[in-house]
Amino acid sequence: MRGFLASSIGVTCAAALALPLTPTAVAASTRPASTAEAATIPGDRPSPGHTESLPLEPLGSTRATPSAPGAPEQGLSRRDVRRFSMVGVIWDDPDVELHGQVQVRTRAADTGEWSAWQDVETHNAEHAADPDTAERASGRVRGATAPLWVGDSDGVEVRVRAESTEKTAPVLPEGLRLELVDPGAEASTATATRAAALPADAPGTNALTSGTSALAPGTAALTAEAAAASAANAELAPPGALEIPELSADGTRAELFALRGAQLTEEQRAQPYIGPRPKIVTRKGWGANESWREKAFVYTKKVKAAFVHHTASGNGYKCSQAPSVIRGIYRYHVVSMGWRDIGYNFVVDKCGNIYEGRAGGVAKAVLGAHTLGFNSDSMGIALLGSHATAKPSAASVTAVARLTAWKLGLFGANPKGKTYLKSGGGNLYAKGKNVRLNVISGHRDGFATECPGAQLYKKLGTARSKAAGLQGR
Repeated sequence: MRGFLASSIGVTCAAALALPLTPTAVAASTRPASTAEAATIPGDRPSPGHTESLPLEPLGSTRATPSAPGAPEQGLSRRDVRRFSMVGVIWDDPDVELHGQVQVRTRAADTGEWSAWQDVETHNAEHAADPDTAERASGRVRGATAPLWVGDSDGVEVRVRAESTEKTAPVLPEGLRLELVDPGAEASTATATRAAALPADAPGTNALTSGTSALAPGTAALTAEAAAASAANAELAPPGALEIPELSADGTRAELFALRGAQLTEEQRAQPYIGPRPKIVTRKGWGANESWREKAFVYTKKVKAAFVHHTASGNGYKCSQAPSVIRGIYRYHVVSMGWRDIGYNFVVDKCGNIYEGRAGGVAKAVLGAHTLGFNSDSMGIALLGSHATAKPSAASVTAVARLTAWKLGLFGANPKGKTYLKSGGGNLYAKGKNVRLNVISGHRDGFATECPGAQLYKKLGTARSKAAGLQGR
Protein backbone atom coordinates (compact mmCIF):
# COMPACT_ATOMS: atom_id res chain seq x y z
CA MET A 1 0.00 0.00 0.00
CA ARG A 2 2.68 2.47 0.91
CA GLY A 3 5.37 3.67 -1.46
CA PHE A 4 8.95 3.34 -0.27
CA LEU A 5 10.80 6.50 0.61
CA ALA A 6 13.15 7.02 -2.29
CA SER A 7 12.03 10.60 -1.86
CA SER A 8 9.94 12.18 0.85
CA ILE A 9 6.79 10.51 -0.43
CA GLY A 10 6.49 7.13 -2.19
CA VAL A 11 3.68 6.54 -4.60
CA THR A 12 1.96 3.56 -6.12
CA CYS A 13 1.94 2.69 -9.78
CA ALA A 14 -0.27 4.50 -12.24
CA ALA A 15 0.12 6.02 -15.66
CA ALA A 16 1.82 9.42 -15.28
CA LEU A 17 1.18 11.99 -17.95
CA ALA A 18 3.87 13.84 -19.87
CA LEU A 19 2.94 15.19 -23.29
CA PRO A 20 4.82 17.62 -25.55
CA LEU A 21 3.76 21.22 -25.91
CA THR A 22 2.91 20.78 -29.59
CA PRO A 23 1.86 17.14 -30.11
CA THR A 24 1.81 15.62 -33.55
CA ALA A 25 -1.81 14.74 -34.18
CA VAL A 26 -3.72 12.97 -36.89
CA ALA A 27 -6.99 14.67 -36.02
CA ALA A 28 -8.33 17.52 -33.95
CA SER A 29 -8.54 16.81 -30.24
CA THR A 30 -11.94 16.53 -28.58
CA ARG A 31 -13.17 15.29 -25.20
CA PRO A 32 -16.28 13.11 -25.16
CA ALA A 33 -19.16 13.71 -22.80
CA SER A 34 -20.08 10.77 -20.58
CA THR A 35 -23.14 11.90 -18.66
CA ALA A 36 -25.53 10.70 -21.36
CA GLU A 37 -24.28 7.12 -20.87
CA ALA A 38 -25.20 6.98 -17.20
CA ALA A 39 -27.98 4.66 -16.08
CA THR A 40 -31.00 6.18 -14.37
CA ILE A 41 -32.19 3.30 -12.19
CA PRO A 42 -30.11 1.44 -9.58
CA GLY A 43 -29.05 -1.90 -11.05
CA ASP A 44 -29.26 -0.73 -14.67
CA ARG A 45 -26.36 -1.62 -16.95
CA PRO A 46 -26.40 0.18 -20.30
CA SER A 47 -24.22 -1.44 -22.97
CA PRO A 48 -21.87 1.56 -23.53
CA GLY A 49 -20.84 1.60 -19.85
CA HIS A 50 -21.32 4.30 -17.26
CA THR A 51 -19.65 6.04 -14.33
CA GLU A 52 -21.56 6.98 -11.19
CA SER A 53 -19.74 9.73 -9.29
CA LEU A 54 -20.77 10.22 -5.64
CA PRO A 55 -19.42 12.99 -3.36
CA LEU A 56 -18.01 11.70 -0.08
CA GLU A 57 -19.43 12.87 3.24
CA PRO A 58 -17.78 13.51 6.62
CA LEU A 59 -17.76 10.53 8.97
CA GLY A 60 -17.26 10.06 12.70
CA SER A 61 -16.45 13.20 14.68
CA THR A 62 -16.47 15.33 11.52
CA ARG A 63 -20.19 14.75 10.92
CA ALA A 64 -20.98 17.78 13.08
CA THR A 65 -19.20 20.05 10.59
CA PRO A 66 -20.19 18.64 7.20
CA SER A 67 -19.04 21.73 5.35
CA ALA A 68 -15.50 21.58 6.74
CA PRO A 69 -13.14 21.35 3.74
CA GLY A 70 -10.70 18.45 3.87
CA ALA A 71 -12.41 16.72 6.81
CA PRO A 72 -9.98 13.99 7.97
CA GLU A 73 -12.51 11.15 7.80
CA GLN A 74 -14.91 10.88 4.89
CA GLY A 75 -16.90 8.20 3.15
CA LEU A 76 -20.32 6.79 2.39
CA SER A 77 -22.49 4.37 4.34
CA ARG A 78 -23.81 1.19 2.73
CA ARG A 79 -26.12 1.96 -0.15
CA ASP A 80 -27.69 0.60 -3.32
CA VAL A 81 -26.08 1.90 -6.51
CA ARG A 82 -26.08 1.25 -10.23
CA ARG A 83 -24.22 -1.90 -11.14
CA PHE A 84 -20.47 -1.50 -11.45
CA SER A 85 -17.28 -3.56 -11.50
CA MET A 86 -14.49 -1.09 -10.71
CA VAL A 87 -14.14 1.54 -8.00
CA GLY A 88 -11.78 4.44 -7.28
CA VAL A 89 -11.66 7.79 -5.49
CA ILE A 90 -10.84 11.08 -7.19
CA TRP A 91 -10.42 14.68 -5.97
CA ASP A 92 -10.26 18.15 -7.44
CA ASP A 93 -6.57 19.14 -7.47
CA PRO A 94 -4.12 16.66 -9.05
CA ASP A 95 -1.23 18.47 -7.32
CA VAL A 96 -2.63 17.72 -3.85
CA GLU A 97 -1.55 14.45 -2.26
CA LEU A 98 -3.84 12.05 -0.42
CA HIS A 99 -2.03 10.90 2.72
CA GLY A 100 -4.17 8.22 4.26
CA GLN A 101 -6.09 5.01 3.81
CA VAL A 102 -8.88 4.31 1.34
CA GLN A 103 -11.04 1.22 1.90
CA VAL A 104 -14.18 -0.09 0.22
CA ARG A 105 -16.57 -2.96 0.64
CA THR A 106 -18.98 -4.00 -2.07
CA ARG A 107 -22.08 -6.16 -2.51
CA ALA A 108 -21.99 -8.87 -5.16
CA ALA A 109 -24.85 -8.46 -7.62
CA ASP A 110 -25.45 -12.20 -8.02
CA THR A 111 -25.36 -13.32 -4.36
CA GLY A 112 -26.16 -10.17 -2.40
CA GLU A 113 -23.18 -10.86 -0.11
CA TRP A 114 -20.95 -8.06 1.14
CA SER A 115 -17.18 -8.32 0.79
CA ALA A 116 -14.67 -7.64 3.53
CA TRP A 117 -12.99 -4.23 3.57
CA GLN A 118 -10.48 -3.92 0.72
CA ASP A 119 -7.63 -1.43 0.46
CA VAL A 120 -7.49 0.84 -2.58
CA GLU A 121 -4.00 1.88 -3.66
CA THR A 122 -3.48 5.63 -3.21
CA HIS A 123 -1.67 7.79 -5.74
CA ASN A 124 -0.06 11.15 -5.12
CA ALA A 125 0.31 14.42 -7.00
CA GLU A 126 3.29 13.21 -9.04
CA HIS A 127 0.87 11.03 -11.01
CA ALA A 128 -0.55 13.91 -13.03
CA ALA A 129 0.13 15.66 -16.32
CA ASP A 130 3.39 17.57 -16.48
CA PRO A 131 3.18 21.38 -16.21
CA ASP A 132 3.15 23.40 -19.41
CA THR A 133 1.51 20.64 -21.44
CA ALA A 134 -1.82 20.88 -23.21
CA GLU A 135 -3.16 17.90 -21.30
CA ARG A 136 -2.12 19.23 -17.90
CA ALA A 137 -3.59 22.64 -18.69
CA SER A 138 -6.91 21.21 -19.87
CA GLY A 139 -8.61 21.76 -16.50
CA ARG A 140 -9.96 18.20 -16.59
CA VAL A 141 -7.13 16.34 -14.83
CA ARG A 142 -7.88 15.19 -11.27
CA GLY A 143 -6.07 13.49 -8.44
CA ALA A 144 -7.02 9.84 -8.04
CA THR A 145 -6.40 6.51 -6.40
CA ALA A 146 -5.74 3.41 -8.46
CA PRO A 147 -8.90 1.73 -9.72
CA LEU A 148 -9.82 -1.52 -7.93
CA TRP A 149 -11.60 -4.34 -9.76
CA VAL A 150 -14.37 -5.76 -7.53
CA GLY A 151 -16.53 -7.70 -10.00
CA ASP A 152 -20.23 -7.26 -10.74
CA SER A 153 -21.61 -5.28 -7.78
CA ASP A 154 -24.69 -3.23 -6.89
CA GLY A 155 -23.91 -1.97 -3.38
CA VAL A 156 -20.99 -0.06 -1.89
CA GLU A 157 -19.54 1.41 1.32
CA VAL A 158 -16.37 3.49 1.50
CA ARG A 159 -14.20 5.16 4.15
CA VAL A 160 -11.20 7.44 3.69
CA ARG A 161 -9.05 8.35 6.69
CA ALA A 162 -6.34 10.98 6.61
CA GLU A 163 -2.91 10.51 8.15
CA SER A 164 -0.74 13.31 9.45
CA THR A 165 2.65 14.03 7.93
CA GLU A 166 5.74 15.64 9.43
CA LYS A 167 4.53 19.01 8.24
CA THR A 168 0.74 18.82 8.24
CA ALA A 169 -2.19 17.76 10.41
CA PRO A 170 -4.46 15.02 9.06
CA VAL A 171 -6.46 16.49 6.21
CA LEU A 172 -7.92 15.06 3.02
CA PRO A 173 -7.99 16.67 -0.44
CA GLU A 174 -11.05 18.71 -1.29
CA GLY A 175 -13.71 17.41 -3.63
CA LEU A 176 -13.41 13.71 -2.83
CA ARG A 177 -15.73 11.60 -4.97
CA LEU A 178 -16.31 7.88 -5.26
CA GLU A 179 -16.18 6.67 -8.87
CA LEU A 180 -18.20 3.53 -9.64
CA VAL A 181 -17.28 2.34 -13.11
CA ASP A 182 -19.21 -0.06 -15.28
CA PRO A 183 -17.01 -0.91 -18.29
CA GLY A 184 -19.93 -1.73 -20.57
CA ALA A 185 -20.30 -4.61 -22.97
CA GLU A 186 -17.81 -5.63 -25.63
CA ALA A 187 -18.04 -3.68 -28.86
CA SER A 188 -18.76 -6.78 -30.96
CA THR A 189 -20.59 -10.05 -30.53
CA ALA A 190 -17.49 -11.88 -31.73
CA THR A 191 -15.41 -10.43 -28.91
CA ALA A 192 -18.01 -11.29 -26.30
CA THR A 193 -18.29 -14.86 -27.55
CA ARG A 194 -14.53 -15.39 -27.53
CA ALA A 195 -14.09 -13.83 -24.10
CA ALA A 196 -16.83 -16.06 -22.68
CA ALA A 197 -14.95 -19.10 -23.98
CA LEU A 198 -11.79 -18.27 -22.04
CA PRO A 199 -10.76 -20.46 -19.10
CA ALA A 200 -11.66 -19.08 -15.68
CA ASP A 201 -8.03 -18.76 -14.68
CA ALA A 202 -5.49 -20.77 -16.62
CA PRO A 203 -2.03 -19.17 -16.73
CA GLY A 204 -0.19 -20.17 -19.87
CA THR A 205 -3.24 -20.36 -22.13
CA ASN A 206 -3.93 -17.95 -24.95
CA ALA A 207 -7.57 -18.69 -25.71
CA LEU A 208 -8.42 -15.05 -26.26
CA THR A 209 -6.06 -14.75 -29.19
CA SER A 210 -7.12 -17.93 -30.99
CA GLY A 211 -9.22 -17.78 -34.14
CA THR A 212 -9.50 -15.46 -37.09
CA SER A 213 -8.14 -11.93 -37.25
CA ALA A 214 -10.88 -10.66 -39.52
CA LEU A 215 -14.19 -9.22 -38.40
CA ALA A 216 -16.85 -11.85 -37.78
CA PRO A 217 -19.86 -11.86 -40.11
CA GLY A 218 -22.51 -9.44 -38.93
CA THR A 219 -20.14 -7.20 -36.98
CA ALA A 220 -21.26 -3.58 -37.12
CA ALA A 221 -19.37 -1.14 -39.31
CA LEU A 222 -16.57 0.74 -37.62
CA THR A 223 -17.18 4.25 -36.36
CA ALA A 224 -14.85 6.97 -37.62
CA GLU A 225 -12.87 6.85 -34.37
CA ALA A 226 -12.62 3.06 -34.44
CA ALA A 227 -11.60 3.13 -38.10
CA ALA A 228 -8.79 5.56 -37.28
CA ALA A 229 -7.54 3.34 -34.44
CA SER A 230 -7.69 0.31 -36.72
CA ALA A 231 -5.94 2.12 -39.57
CA ALA A 232 -2.97 2.80 -37.28
CA ASN A 233 -2.28 -0.95 -37.45
CA ALA A 234 -2.97 -1.28 -41.18
CA GLU A 235 0.48 -2.76 -41.96
CA LEU A 236 -0.12 -5.61 -39.51
CA ALA A 237 -3.80 -6.60 -39.71
CA PRO A 238 -6.94 -5.96 -41.81
CA PRO A 239 -9.38 -3.18 -40.85
CA GLY A 240 -11.46 -4.05 -37.81
CA ALA A 241 -9.27 -7.01 -36.81
CA LEU A 242 -9.81 -8.33 -33.30
CA GLU A 243 -6.17 -9.34 -33.06
CA ILE A 244 -2.83 -8.86 -34.73
CA PRO A 245 -1.64 -12.43 -35.44
CA GLU A 246 1.69 -13.83 -34.37
CA LEU A 247 4.45 -13.89 -36.96
CA SER A 248 7.46 -16.18 -37.39
CA ALA A 249 11.02 -15.01 -36.87
CA ASP A 250 11.65 -14.86 -40.62
CA GLY A 251 8.37 -13.07 -41.21
CA THR A 252 9.16 -10.56 -38.48
CA ARG A 253 12.55 -9.77 -40.00
CA ALA A 254 10.89 -9.17 -43.35
CA GLU A 255 8.34 -6.96 -41.61
CA LEU A 256 11.17 -5.00 -39.97
CA PHE A 257 12.62 -4.09 -43.35
CA ALA A 258 9.18 -3.21 -44.68
CA LEU A 259 8.31 -0.97 -41.73
CA ARG A 260 11.66 0.58 -40.84
CA GLY A 261 14.09 -0.23 -43.64
CA ALA A 262 15.02 3.40 -44.25
CA GLN A 263 15.92 3.93 -40.60
CA LEU A 264 18.06 0.79 -40.16
CA THR A 265 21.81 1.03 -39.77
CA GLU A 266 24.15 -1.16 -41.82
CA GLU A 267 24.72 -3.30 -38.73
CA GLN A 268 20.98 -3.77 -38.22
CA ARG A 269 20.57 -4.71 -41.87
CA ALA A 270 23.32 -7.31 -41.59
CA GLN A 271 22.06 -8.72 -38.28
CA PRO A 272 18.47 -7.67 -37.48
CA TYR A 273 18.01 -8.60 -33.84
CA ILE A 274 14.26 -8.91 -33.44
CA GLY A 275 11.98 -11.49 -31.85
CA PRO A 276 8.95 -13.10 -33.49
CA ARG A 277 5.85 -10.93 -33.25
CA PRO A 278 3.44 -12.23 -30.58
CA LYS A 279 -0.34 -12.16 -30.93
CA ILE A 280 -1.75 -8.84 -29.76
CA VAL A 281 -5.43 -8.23 -29.02
CA THR A 282 -6.39 -4.94 -30.64
CA ARG A 283 -8.48 -2.21 -29.06
CA LYS A 284 -11.35 -3.53 -31.16
CA GLY A 285 -10.64 -6.95 -29.70
CA TRP A 286 -11.00 -5.87 -26.08
CA GLY A 287 -14.00 -3.70 -26.84
CA ALA A 288 -12.62 -0.16 -26.57
CA ASN A 289 -15.24 2.56 -27.04
CA GLU A 290 -13.19 4.90 -29.22
CA SER A 291 -15.55 7.82 -28.58
CA TRP A 292 -14.25 8.10 -24.99
CA ARG A 293 -10.68 9.09 -25.88
CA GLU A 294 -9.37 12.18 -27.60
CA LYS A 295 -9.06 11.74 -31.35
CA ALA A 296 -5.44 12.79 -31.71
CA PHE A 297 -2.57 10.29 -31.78
CA VAL A 298 0.71 11.59 -30.36
CA TYR A 299 4.08 10.08 -31.21
CA THR A 300 7.60 10.26 -29.86
CA LYS A 301 10.74 9.74 -31.99
CA LYS A 302 11.61 6.13 -31.13
CA VAL A 303 11.33 3.40 -28.52
CA LYS A 304 14.61 3.06 -26.63
CA ALA A 305 13.26 1.49 -23.43
CA ALA A 306 10.29 -0.34 -21.93
CA PHE A 307 8.95 0.41 -18.45
CA VAL A 308 7.10 -2.43 -16.74
CA HIS A 309 4.19 -1.63 -14.41
CA HIS A 310 1.37 -3.32 -12.56
CA THR A 311 -2.10 -1.79 -12.64
CA ALA A 312 -2.56 -2.17 -8.84
CA SER A 313 -6.19 -3.08 -9.58
CA GLY A 314 -6.19 -6.41 -7.74
CA ASN A 315 -5.76 -10.05 -8.78
CA GLY A 316 -9.35 -11.23 -8.38
CA TYR A 317 -10.24 -11.20 -12.07
CA LYS A 318 -10.65 -14.23 -14.33
CA CYS A 319 -8.87 -14.26 -17.67
CA SER A 320 -12.27 -14.17 -19.36
CA GLN A 321 -12.85 -10.84 -17.56
CA ALA A 322 -9.57 -9.22 -18.64
CA PRO A 323 -11.10 -7.25 -21.55
CA SER A 324 -13.73 -5.88 -19.17
CA VAL A 325 -11.07 -4.91 -16.60
CA ILE A 326 -9.10 -3.08 -19.29
CA ARG A 327 -12.22 -1.23 -20.44
CA GLY A 328 -12.79 -0.22 -16.82
CA ILE A 329 -9.25 1.13 -16.46
CA TYR A 330 -9.59 2.91 -19.80
CA ARG A 331 -12.83 4.59 -18.74
CA TYR A 332 -11.40 5.50 -15.32
CA HIS A 333 -8.30 7.07 -16.89
CA VAL A 334 -10.30 9.12 -19.40
CA VAL A 335 -13.67 9.94 -17.80
CA SER A 336 -12.77 10.02 -14.09
CA MET A 337 -9.16 11.25 -14.18
CA GLY A 338 -9.41 13.45 -17.26
CA TRP A 339 -6.65 11.83 -19.33
CA ARG A 340 -6.64 11.70 -23.13
CA ASP A 341 -6.61 7.87 -23.38
CA ILE A 342 -5.56 4.83 -21.35
CA GLY A 343 -2.05 5.52 -20.11
CA TYR A 344 -0.23 2.27 -20.96
CA ASN A 345 0.96 1.26 -24.41
CA PHE A 346 0.28 -2.42 -23.71
CA VAL A 347 -1.50 -4.50 -21.06
CA VAL A 348 -0.73 -8.14 -20.21
CA ASP A 349 -3.09 -10.43 -18.26
CA LYS A 350 -2.14 -13.36 -16.03
CA CYS A 351 -2.84 -15.87 -18.82
CA GLY A 352 -0.18 -14.19 -20.95
CA ASN A 353 -2.55 -12.44 -23.38
CA ILE A 354 -1.16 -9.15 -24.74
CA TYR A 355 -3.47 -6.20 -25.42
CA GLU A 356 -2.99 -2.97 -27.36
CA GLY A 357 -3.20 -0.01 -25.00
CA ARG A 358 -3.06 3.64 -26.03
CA ALA A 359 -4.25 4.12 -29.61
CA GLY A 360 -1.91 4.99 -32.45
CA GLY A 361 -0.45 1.69 -33.68
CA VAL A 362 1.32 -1.14 -31.87
CA ALA A 363 4.40 -1.00 -34.12
CA LYS A 364 4.75 2.77 -33.77
CA ALA A 365 6.39 4.97 -31.14
CA VAL A 366 3.14 6.06 -29.50
CA LEU A 367 3.68 8.50 -26.64
CA GLY A 368 2.10 6.94 -23.59
CA ALA A 369 1.35 8.24 -20.11
CA HIS A 370 2.99 5.65 -17.89
CA THR A 371 6.26 6.89 -16.35
CA LEU A 372 6.34 10.55 -15.34
CA GLY A 373 9.48 12.12 -16.73
CA PHE A 374 10.33 9.24 -19.08
CA ASN A 375 7.40 8.84 -21.45
CA SER A 376 9.38 10.12 -24.43
CA ASP A 377 11.28 7.46 -26.40
CA SER A 378 9.82 4.65 -24.28
CA MET A 379 6.81 2.38 -23.98
CA GLY A 380 4.81 1.27 -20.94
CA ILE A 381 3.71 -2.33 -20.34
CA ALA A 382 1.29 -2.95 -17.46
CA LEU A 383 0.58 -6.35 -15.96
CA LEU A 384 -3.06 -6.57 -15.01
CA GLY A 385 -3.03 -7.07 -11.23
CA SER A 386 -1.18 -6.21 -8.03
CA HIS A 387 2.29 -7.63 -7.45
CA ALA A 388 3.63 -6.18 -4.23
CA THR A 389 3.21 -9.57 -2.52
CA ALA A 390 1.67 -11.77 -5.22
CA LYS A 391 4.04 -13.32 -7.74
CA PRO A 392 3.26 -12.70 -11.42
CA SER A 393 2.41 -15.79 -13.45
CA ALA A 394 5.10 -17.35 -15.59
CA ALA A 395 2.85 -16.77 -18.60
CA SER A 396 2.70 -13.03 -17.98
CA VAL A 397 6.49 -12.71 -17.58
CA THR A 398 7.00 -14.69 -20.79
CA ALA A 399 4.51 -12.39 -22.54
CA VAL A 400 6.54 -9.35 -21.46
CA ALA A 401 9.67 -11.01 -22.89
CA ARG A 402 7.97 -11.82 -26.19
CA LEU A 403 6.48 -8.35 -26.54
CA THR A 404 9.72 -6.52 -25.76
CA ALA A 405 11.80 -8.82 -28.00
CA TRP A 406 9.60 -7.78 -30.90
CA LYS A 407 8.81 -4.12 -30.18
CA LEU A 408 12.29 -3.14 -28.96
CA GLY A 409 13.74 -5.04 -31.91
CA LEU A 410 11.83 -2.80 -34.30
CA PHE A 411 13.93 0.07 -32.97
CA GLY A 412 17.25 -1.78 -32.58
CA ALA A 413 17.21 -1.93 -28.77
CA ASN A 414 18.93 -4.74 -26.81
CA PRO A 415 16.64 -6.01 -23.99
CA LYS A 416 19.70 -6.82 -21.83
CA GLY A 417 21.38 -3.50 -22.53
CA LYS A 418 21.43 0.02 -21.11
CA THR A 419 20.25 3.25 -22.66
CA TYR A 420 20.04 6.95 -21.86
CA LEU A 421 16.76 8.81 -21.52
CA LYS A 422 16.38 12.51 -20.82
CA SER A 423 14.24 13.19 -17.77
CA GLY A 424 11.20 15.38 -18.20
CA GLY A 425 11.19 15.98 -14.44
CA GLY A 426 10.09 13.83 -11.53
CA ASN A 427 10.89 12.96 -7.94
CA LEU A 428 14.13 11.08 -8.70
CA TYR A 429 15.74 13.01 -11.54
CA ALA A 430 15.76 16.70 -12.40
CA LYS A 431 14.29 17.86 -15.67
CA GLY A 432 16.84 17.66 -18.48
CA LYS A 433 19.15 15.14 -16.80
CA ASN A 434 20.36 12.27 -18.99
CA VAL A 435 19.73 9.09 -17.02
CA ARG A 436 21.28 5.69 -17.72
CA LEU A 437 18.62 2.99 -17.39
CA ASN A 438 18.07 -0.65 -18.25
CA VAL A 439 16.39 -1.02 -21.62
CA ILE A 440 13.75 -3.04 -19.74
CA SER A 441 13.17 -1.16 -16.49
CA GLY A 442 10.58 -1.15 -13.76
CA HIS A 443 8.55 1.98 -13.10
CA ARG A 444 10.48 2.46 -9.85
CA ASP A 445 13.73 2.86 -11.81
CA GLY A 446 12.52 6.19 -13.17
CA PHE A 447 10.27 7.29 -10.34
CA ALA A 448 10.00 6.81 -6.57
CA THR A 449 7.17 4.29 -6.42
CA GLU A 450 6.43 0.72 -5.37
CA CYS A 451 5.44 -0.09 -8.94
CA PRO A 452 5.64 -2.64 -10.48
CA GLY A 453 5.52 -4.35 -7.09
CA ALA A 454 8.40 -6.19 -5.44
CA GLN A 455 7.44 -9.62 -6.79
CA LEU A 456 7.20 -8.46 -10.41
CA TYR A 457 10.35 -6.34 -10.14
CA LYS A 458 12.29 -9.49 -9.19
CA LYS A 459 11.26 -11.09 -12.48
CA LEU A 460 12.56 -8.36 -14.78
CA GLY A 461 15.95 -10.06 -15.10
CA THR A 462 14.20 -13.17 -16.38
CA ALA A 463 12.23 -11.08 -18.88
CA ARG A 464 15.42 -9.39 -20.12
CA SER A 465 17.22 -12.69 -20.68
CA LYS A 466 14.26 -14.31 -22.45
CA ALA A 467 13.72 -11.26 -24.65
CA ALA A 468 17.38 -11.13 -25.67
CA GLY A 469 17.31 -14.84 -26.50
CA LEU A 470 14.24 -14.37 -28.68
CA GLN A 471 16.10 -11.63 -30.55
CA GLY A 472 18.95 -14.06 -31.24
CA ARG A 473 21.45 -12.38 -28.96
